[in-house]
Amino acid sequence: MADQTILLDIAGPVARITLNRPDAANALTLPMCRELMQAAIRCDEDPEVRAIVLTGAGKLFCAGGDLASFAGMGDGIGAGLKEMTAYLHAAISRLVRGNAPVITAINGTAAGAGMSLAVAGDLAIASDEAKFTMAYTAAGLSPDGSSTWFLPRIIGMRRTQELMLLNRRLSAEEALEWGLLSRLAPADEVVAQAEALAQQLAEGPTRAFGVVKTLLASSFGESLETQMELEASGIAGSAGTPDGREGIAAFLEKRKPKFSGR
Repeated sequence: MADQTILLDIAGPVARITLNRPDAANALTLPMCRELMQAAIRCDEDPEVRAIVLTGAGKLFCAGGDLASFAGMGDGIGAGLKEMTAYLHAAISRLVRGNAPVITAINGTAAGAGMSLAVAGDLAIASDEAKFTMAYTAAGLSPDGSSTWFLPRIIGMRRTQELMLLNRRLSAEEALEWGLLSRLAPADEVVAQAEALAQQLAEGPTRAFGVVKTLLASSFGESLETQMELEASGIAGSAGTPDGREGIAAFLEKRKPKFSGR
């Protein structure tokens, strides 16, 4: 990427996307959101990528949108934010809708859109020193970055309202207790643990993981019968893939399966 506000490193089946403005708390700008979208699309288009780690450079994960850049938009702020969120939301859509599991490695404080990104992962590993806050309404703004979709599903409406209306700050331990996180790690081990988990997932049945992601995303909006029909379609399709056939054969032969991601 030209200005390196987003770093993309693909090593074998694992991709690492790094928010790379450490001197500005990894705050998001319009060009940065565009680069994040491009990185997400590249991962989505690469069949060899079977797990993705999203993290931040430096001591913070992401402080949210860069309010100084917002102010610099002047009277065009409305149009500017529509363009910025178009890129940000396209990036999140590609990560969420892709087959590859996404692990957010939250190496430090996540605020605003940073918190939105943090909770959008399939799994979330955070530093035990991290802090979490929505922060939007403290600046007279409303949330973006998928948080109004994910948070009620993960922690319920009442807790979401408390975070968004009162801007309550959560410690890492509180975020884990509330169910926002999968696990905690020492600050200097967050990325390493996330990458180890990514390697583990990258050896799994990637297309089946994609079906799991799709089913979980639809589960709050469909009737029981519709959801079960989607489950039936999903398992039938998964069973016919090379990985599905390998998984069944390995179980019957009492051996560890060797999944290819196909």
